[in-house]
Amino acid sequence: MTAKQIAIDGPAGAGKSTIAKMLAQHLGYVYIDTGAMYRAVALLAQRRAVSPEDQIALASLVQEARIQLDRNGHVFLNGEDVTQEIRLPEVGNMASAVSAVAAVREALVRQQREMASQQGVVMDGRDIGTVVLPQADCKIFLTASSRVRAERRTKELLEKGLSADLEQIQREIEERDYRDSHREISPLRQAEDAFLLDSSELDIPQVLEKMISLAEAKL
Repeated sequence: MTAKQIAIDGPAGAGKSTIAKMLAQHLGYVYIDTGAMYRAVALLAQRRAVSPEDQIALASLVQEARIQLDRNGHVFLNGEDVTQEIRLPEVGNMASAVSAVAAVREALVRQQREMASQQGVVMDGRDIGTVVLPQADCKIFLTASSRVRAERRTKELLEKGLSADLEQIQREIEERDYRDSHREISPLRQAEDAFLLDSSELDIPQVLEKMISLAEAKL
């Protein structure tokens, strides 16, 4: 039987990772957080002081980035657990720039397609339904207003004991939306056959319920 694939796309802060992880658990599938993979490369670039504009250095860097994801949501970079560190705002901003580099995307997309060919997966990112898994069995585009996404991110950071400025976070989210949707390579956009799901006025259980219905109708 062909491995079933669920593709979830959407802008930063829409809750893709949280919901995708829960959906995968419900279906008994493997969750693949592609954003975490780009964040891991971005973290390595930061540590090596490699500029996102230095495409040659990034092309070399991604080849030595051994990224592993486990079933518990942990992310390992060259054997080190970087699950928490890659979620810092500065790493996220760097990831947006790094992900626009062709060599980085090509290397990680190859890895992502290989993962999806081996088992039933729920994969989330910016271009899963349009580029990585264009033949996915179920495609969902999850979004929310920039204000709601900023409020959620602010709450998340404060709960972790980190400082957070709501207005600044909203500006950063909107700037990232623009970069992601206007980049030349694999821009953020809704696939023609993807279901649009706006979570601005929905809580997590409500979003999950809708996603389960959509997924089960397609599988």
